[in-house]
Formats: sequence, C-alpha cells, structure tokens
Amino acid sequence: MTDHLRTEADFLGSKTLPRDAYWGVHTARAVENFPVTGQTLAQMPHLIRALACVKKAAAQANESLGVIEPSVAAAIGQACDALLAGQWHDQFRVDVIQGGAGTSTNMNANEVIANLAIVQLGGVQGDYHLVHPNDDVNASQSTNDVYPTALRLAAHAQAEELLDALAGLRAAFAGKAAAFGSVLKIGRTQLQDAVPMTLGQEFGAFAATLAEDERRLREAQALLTEVNLGATAIGTGINTPAGYGARVIDCLARCSGLPVVAARDLVAATQDTGAFVQLSGALKRVAIRLSKIASDLRLLSSGPQAGLGDIVLPARQAGSSIMPGKVNPVIPEAMNQVAFEVIGHDLMVTLAAESGQLQLNAFEPLMIWALHQGMSHLVGACRTLQHNCVEGIEPNLPVLERRVAESVTLVTALNPIIGYENSARIVKQALASGGEIGAVAEALGILSAADLQRLLVPERLTRPAAPHDNT
Repeated sequence: MTDHLRTEADFLGSKTLPRDAYWGVHTARAVENFPVTGQTLAQMPHLIRALACVKKAAAQANESLGVIEPSVAAAIGQACDALLAGQWHDQFRVDVIQGGAGTSTNMNANEVIANLAIVQLGGVQGDYHLVHPNDDVNASQSTNDVYPTALRLAAHAQAEELLDALAGLRAAFAGKAAAFGSVLKIGRTQLQDAVPMTLGQEFGAFAATLAEDERRLREAQALLTEVNLGATAIGTGINTPAGYGARVIDCLARCSGLPVVAARDLVAATQDTGAFVQLSGALKRVAIRLSKIASDLRLLSSGPQAGLGDIVLPARQAGSSIMPGKVNPVIPEAMNQVAFEVIGHDLMVTLAAESGQLQLNAFEPLMIWALHQGMSHLVGACRTLQHNCVEGIEPNLPVLERRVAESVTLVTALNPIIGYENSARIVKQALASGGEIGAVAEALGILSAADLQRLLVPERLTRPAAPHDNT
C-alpha cells in the first residue's frame, strides 16, 4: 500500500501524504489543526480563482525581473489557468476558519499550484526541485499581501453577482409597478389607513429602494480594487526586487480584468480591513431593505379572509400539516431569514476588524467567510423572491376597489378647502355611524354630497395637483 503514499517534510518534521494529492505537508498540518466548520476552501470558488490570479500575476512579474525561470513561470501560469477554469478546486482542503491570518490558505494554494506545475513539467507530485511552493510560487510574496489581495478580488466578484441578482429583482418590481399603475388602494402609515395611492406607486417604491442600494453597494465594491500586493510581510516590501510592486499590480490588472491599484501606504493597507467593514455595512443595508420589503409583502398578502389581503402571492406549497388549504408566504419568509443572517454577520466582521493588532489582522478568514456566506445567500434569496414570488403577484381588485370606495381617508384632501377641524368632524361621524362621507358632510352642513363627490376623485388624490388646478 505504500506505493500510494509519499512523504514530505517541513521544519516541524515529516508527514505521509497520498501520492496523487496536489496539496502538501503544510496543507496536511492545517487540516489537522482546524477541524472547525467542516467547510473547506473548495466551497469558496471565488477565493480560489482570486488566489490563482494573484499567483499568476506574481509569476509573470517575477519572470520579467529574472527572479524565476521562464519555464517555471509558464508552468505556474498554466496551473493557475486550470484553477481559474474551475479545475482542481477539490485540492483546497483547509477549513474556512483558521488561525494564522490566512497562512494555511496561502500555503494550500502554493502547494497545489506547485504540484500542478511540476506535473506540467513532467515530474510527479512532491518533486519540489522542479517547482518549489515557497521559493517559486510564493516568490516576492507573503501571505500578508497575497491573502488580503485575493480576498478583495473574491469579494468584488461576489458583489458583482449580488448586484446582478438585485437588478433582476428590481426589474421585477418595476414591471409590477407598471402593471399596477392604475390600481387604486389605500396607503397606510403605522398600520393605520392614510391616503389613497396606487399599487403601482407602492411597488415602484420597492424598485427605487433597491436601485439606491445597488448604488451604495457599488461604492463599497469600488474600494476593493485598492490592494496591498507587493507589500509582503508588513508593508515594507521586504524580499521584493526593484520594480516588482508596479509590475505585479499591472499583471494583476490584466489577469483580473479589474482596475486594481496599489494602496498609497502599504504599511497601513496591510493592517487595514476598512474595505471589508464598508462592504459588510453595505450588505447590512441591503439586507435590512430586503427584509422590510419581504415583511411588507407578507403583510399586504395576509389573509385570505382576516388579513389585509391587498395582494395575492403565488401559492408555492402547502402551508400546514393540519390546516387544509392554508398557504403561507414562504418565499418572503426565506428572504427575512437570510437578511437576519447578514445582519448578524455584520457584527462578526465588525468585531474581527476591530480586533486586528499592530501590522496585521489575524481575523480576515472570518471576515471573508461571513461576507462570502452573506453575499451567496442574498443572491439565492433575491433570485427566489424574484422568480417564485414577485413575478407572480396579483392585485386583489375586489378588496382594493371596495376599500377605496368606502374609505374616509379621502377626506384628507379637503383640508385646504374646509380646514382640518371640519374634515376631522366628517371622519369621526362617518366612522361612528358607518355612513358614507358625502351624506355625513351634507348632514353636518359642511359640504353638499355633490360638491364632495366632485372634489374627491380618488385617481386625482394619488398625485400632486398640476399648477393652477382648481378642481
């Protein structure tokens, strides 16, 4: 059975590994040290691709400056291309929560890329005289500039996916706003009847809210393009050749397709996690807005007989194991729960960012895991809310029409004409007697029923009056 094994050593001793594994001794130790979540780096493809991009850029810069041989740089580049294409991600075995400020992640990447490059050059896994994980793949680098840079690239990619999902959901709400543009209803403040509006205005507000959140998220996303690659251990650039910093940033921009720039102060950037705090805050804002919208949809659809019942959500599944025919707002409920998760994750990011000490923050693994989960789950929740809920929403026209016809809220529009006190008298009497507001106004001697009917046209009350509109 030993022909299926190989032995690798580091300064702590030797370990026996599977012969065909592309990871090495450092990864093996990390797997033993961090059996924490059961979730490995393989569950974070954006991060693996980002690491590959960083390593490819470093190899190109190192080759151009004579640090590594062209054949080695080419083999590293081909290995990185395979990772960028989604191959060999199962070789990233380290738990997502780890001590060491990401060192285990960087070592895992170094070993996988080195062994892929070795095989490309005709060797077998572990023949590090051909391509060495540290001396070649990690040349001119430290975990402390590789890892934060990769985190930023990964978060940027995931934010783009979330922006796409938000845009789809926004378009669905905008479509419903157009479809419901002439559907009258009663607006509510503090869960009490307010004034007339259209259902289209209500759904248009949802769309406008999401558009604003997209803008704020893009602002946070833009901060991620400032990186500290070239800083090495603490920002001084130790062990890098002259010209490396500018060269590697240029190579990274070409590989990633992003307008990445080097931070102006690399010492500050190596210890700073402000961009992650900003992104987490933007995600929290998005989550709060989405949760509010989801709760509004649940409330507006409550019933079918004893609730508000302004709208009807598409029935997705049976709502009870005991109550026949019951249907619950399960899709908005899922959105609420994802939002609660993201809001909680923001506290995790906040504490991790605050707890970093001196020249490095050791808690970036928790930050990226929280951000990764939050964005991934928000993407899924937005898409299911769009396709499985919003696109199928219909107005409850009989209920809405009856409420508008019977509502005393129309009297609000009389304030400029008869004054607040007279308007309040009409409302109070109508509610107490159950009478129609026109008859009540006439009985009180305030307005004739005909005048009131002429003044209170519900459609006009949903928009500001035009200049010189005396009707």
